[in-house]
Amino acid sequence: MKAILCRQYGPPESLEYADIPPEKPGEGQVLIDVYYAGVNFPDTLVILGRDQYKPTLPFSPGGEISGTIKAIGPGVKGFEIGDRVFAGTVWGGYREQVVARANNTFKMPDTMDYLTASVFLATYGTAIHCLIDKANCKAGETVAVLGAAGGVGTAVIQVAKALGARVIACASTQEKLDYCKANGADELLNYREVDLKKTLKTLTDGKGVDIMCDPVGSDYSEPALRATAWKGRFMVLGFTAGLIAKIPLNLPLLKGNAIIGVFWSTFARRHPDENRKNVTRLLEMYEAGKLKPHVHKTFSLKDAPLALFEISNRKVKGKIALSLK
Repeated sequence: MKAILCRQYGPPESLEYADIPPEKPGEGQVLIDVYYAGVNFPDTLVILGRDQYKPTLPFSPGGEISGTIKAIGPGVKGFEIGDRVFAGTVWGGYREQVVARANNTFKMPDTMDYLTASVFLATYGTAIHCLIDKANCKAGETVAVLGAAGGVGTAVIQVAKALGARVIACASTQEKLDYCKANGADELLNYREVDLKKTLKTLTDGKGVDIMCDPVGSDYSEPALRATAWKGRFMVLGFTAGLIAKIPLNLPLLKGNAIIGVFWSTFARRHPDENRKNVTRLLEMYEAGKLKPHVHKTFSLKDAPLALFEISNRKVKGKIALSLK
């Protein structure tokens, strides 16, 4: 079968489009015939050896897929050959067939197509874990999100609105902000044109933001934290800008707030039952029309390096996927 392989850590152009032998599912696993593979920012890090996960070389990147079940391993219940499913893989998704853990594999509702399913789990799973499990988001609270036009940002906007929150979308261009508005954001902020802290304070009548979601990092993190309210929650979701901010610890002391890390893939591995409850709730929101994943562009499996360049250059609104059928 065809696969994208990382034989040595490096940039996207170092990846290889290759033939590999088929695999068989082991205990607690299913084999999925892949239709689409979602592309996410962590995929750009894992091939560089900069991600928290460092799979044994050679490996395929790719943290989420959709397709049909081809084979079922020992001990797996609740699935049948031919079931339409999507699954989280952390890595290994950029190949024609993928072995996935059954406890992080989910049946697609009849209303969901394969493309949508392939870009659903990682970002929306992150958003609901962030807002409900970690931030305890309540209706009427204000949620702000940096990098709001990206995959995680889009998911945070939509999930927060579904929970009854007011959402301030923060992004770097007017085009991205227009996209955020179309996805439900109540207020828009271009953090390259205005002072992030002062503007967030103004938009909240001086109170500050209840929940600040930061998947960007770098120089934006500290002013975003300074813009949180008393007992606010600052959610660390990633570092797409490339730099990890150093935060003065007097800030959470003076504000009585919390800095909280959100690492969905590890949560899903450690707490599969809780993760399944979250995904069930997400699918209910989706079927109610409250969640609408946006696919910016699709690429062939062979062109996976081009897809990763798009993600790295931060030009993507929503998600990108690889088509394998």
